[in-house]
Amino acid sequence: MTNPQEILPGMIFYAYLSAERKDKVCFWNHHTLVLMVSGQLNLVTAGQTLHVNAGEMLLVGRNQLGTLTKKPLDGEPYESMVISLQEGLLRQIALEEHIEIGRSYAGPPNIPIPSNDFLDGYFQSIKPYAHSAAGALTEEMGRLKVKEGVKLLLHALPHLRDFLFNFAQPHKIDLEHFMLSNFHFNIPLEKFAQMTGRSLAAFKRDFQQIFGMPPRRWLQEKRLTEAHRLIGQQQRPSAIYLDLGFESLAHFSRAFKQKFGVSPSLV
Repeated sequence: MTNPQEILPGMIFYAYLSAERKDKVCFWNHHTLVLMVSGQLNLVTAGQTLHVNAGEMLLVGRNQLGTLTKKPLDGEPYESMVISLQEGLLRQIALEEHIEIGRSYAGPPNIPIPSNDFLDGYFQSIKPYAHSAAGALTEEMGRLKVKEGVKLLLHALPHLRDFLFNFAQPHKIDLEHFMLSNFHFNIPLEKFAQMTGRSLAAFKRDFQQIFGMPPRRWLQEKRLTEAHRLIGQQQRPSAIYLDLGFESLAHFSRAFKQKFGVSPSLV
């Protein structure tokens, strides 16, 4: 079995892991509904840290950066089911159901979903497809299943209407606050620009005005300064370099020594 297995390409996934895995950085283009079957999922974003255990559900908001840690627990593997709520399908549902947005959503970007019999039964109806031959779930059937999931979410939590059907593009947000909160994520500058509601050229221009240096240089300086602080608190270089956006321990060590004149292992 591939991992994660695509039950419906790009939309419905089933993940199975027997060993812990930490994803360096994730970017969610679409709202995503997750059910933990077994094990634990830890999600860390700039503003939230959430732990999702077996039997629990989480709705992850679109246009976010974060890290995921997937943990098998108590001798059981990590198993999860993931439904990607793509904007095109949500727009279709909004048209079919005559859904209008009365106001913008102002709550947390990641929402724990209370368990209920309808959503539990919904996921149970999808699970058999993860163990069936490829192609057992047709695209038409899969899209119907995703629609069903959205409608069950709204049935259980009607206020999610403002969350799910807000199709506004990211506005030009506070660049300084955003970068200070997300500098440790190793993503291309183009993605930082997109998430702050700017073209790449506008992002670089605004960045220079705010921070007084180009973004690549600032990111390197900021990450190294944070590394020096953490190592001073007795954290091992090998335990922090990935979380601070460095590609490898060797790259981190070279950059650290160049800036501070000493190897990070000697601080």
